Amino acid sequence: MKAGEFDVVIAGGGLGGVAAALAALRRGRRVLVAEETDWLGGQLTTQGVPPDEHAWIERFGATRSYRRLRDGIREHYRRWYPLTDAARRAPDLNPGLGRVSRLCHEPRVAADVISGLIAPYLAAGRLTVWYRHRPVAAEVDGDRVRSVVFEGPDGTLRDASAPFVLDATELGDLLPLAGIEHVTGFESSEETGEPSAPREAQPTNMQAVSWVFAVEHRAGEDHTIDKPERYSFWRDYRPGYWPGPLLGLTAPDPRNLEPLTRTFVPHATTGPVVADQSLDPGDRDLWAFRRVLARENFTPGFLDSDVTIVNWPMIDYLEGPVIGVSEEEQKRHLDGARELAMSMMYWLQTEAPRPDGGTGWAGLRLRGDIFGTDDGLAKAPYIRESRRIRARRTVVEQDLSLDVRGEHGAVEYPDSVGVGMYRIDLHPSTGGDNYIDVASCPFQIPLGALLPQRVENVLAAGKNIGTTHITNGCYRLHPVEWNIGEAAGALAAHCVDRGLTPAQVHEDPALLAEFRRELAADGVELAWPVVRGY
Repeated sequence: MKAGEFDVVIAGGGLGGVAAALAALRRGRRVLVAEETDWLGGQLTTQGVPPDEHAWIERFGATRSYRRLRDGIREHYRRWYPLTDAARRAPDLNPGLGRVSRLCHEPRVAADVISGLIAPYLAAGRLTVWYRHRPVAAEVDGDRVRSVVFEGPDGTLRDASAPFVLDATELGDLLPLAGIEHVTGFESSEETGEPSAPREAQPTNMQAVSWVFAVEHRAGEDHTIDKPERYSFWRDYRPGYWPGPLLGLTAPDPRNLEPLTRTFVPHATTGPVVADQSLDPGDRDLWAFRRVLARENFTPGFLDSDVTIVNWPMIDYLEGPVIGVSEEEQKRHLDGARELAMSMMYWLQTEAPRPDGGTGWAGLRLRGDIFGTDDGLAKAPYIRESRRIRARRTVVEQDLSLDVRGEHGAVEYPDSVGVGMYRIDLHPSTGGDNYIDVASCPFQIPLGALLPQRVENVLAAGKNIGTTHITNGCYRLHPVEWNIGEAAGALAAHCVDRGLTPAQVHEDPALLAEFRRELAADGVELAWPVVRGY
């Protein structure tokens, strides 16, 4: 397709972008996805984070298309890997037996499955993907975005236009380019009324980014990496609220902020795996926490080692934000996040305490191939917080906090386009805040949160929807981001078909009801069943 021949242009190919593209494609639309890396999937793939999901995910609380993604990942292992008979028969196969999720798997497997999901549309010529492209400019005419300019890996600029543009970038990069009103960091309690918000707004105070990595352990071998240049700095680094050096096994318990010492012993016997964060956060045993390949799931001798992903509090980068700063400063912070991660790796290899009284696990070996990289790190940093649109509806803490809502449950939105569930889980921030961890109720996704207040043909399709800094903490996880993107892509296609604007659909009860019926028929759950014990 040539530029200008699209119905929907999607900036960003993370989970929201992929779901948006598939939703529009299922409805016969022509779609462009421009992705900054060479993989689609965002936090699930390029950022290397196994899915964070709620306790009922195997039964309800996700869209049909998200379940197809999860089923595809399991089928990939059943078809191609030498599983044990017990693992192959397990309907809830968890390849890594990780404690963070009922489906801990290799990022590259998810990337392969996503490639399979989009393959028919590539073959049909209705989907175009520009890899290694990022938005750098936008042409705006009043309250409409006419086109977006993307820069490729060699500096070449490509222009794309469509009736509807979706921002599914990890940082909400399209928003400032198009002059779309947005917010960053903490809003003030005066603005939002939130119990956990500060008295004054803090726009540069954002959740830490992390650059994750994967390791295996080969006993008797030495895979010690070169000592990072600023290892001494990170070895001595200690935030004021941290119980000890950041490089260590002791960190705050997110739920009560008390010091908690984790264990890290490669291949230790872990006992039955409970992948239910409502009962157990899963982070007490760091080897099993985000393990993506567990030897016991595979025929004897197939794997020399488990493989686990290091995405721990100890690699949260706190020195500054990566939004709202110059490109030079952003690069400095991203380089710092990489160096912190490699310093943690070096510490594990040389100084981490062992049960035998010794120090260091020299046999730890980086597995960059898990991410498709040479340096051992994920392709991209794990981004927890984005720019957020000034939306027609902003979700606030008191809409879904368990302390506030209690037995009444979360606020029910008449414009719900999906559901989600996760604790309000805010990591330490660049402004010096410790964890904010608030129990929440199963919640809905209001359509108004995807719509900018002013701009007519742009939709938020990821972590950039109308949440606050606080509620972003539970709307940022995998199935919710997918649902957000799916609703945005479906709405764009719906509006193309009917010659409507998203605002018209949102404001007219009859049009809104028609769109919600379409979503339900396509397998989007619009409300929760009655659930207890969360």
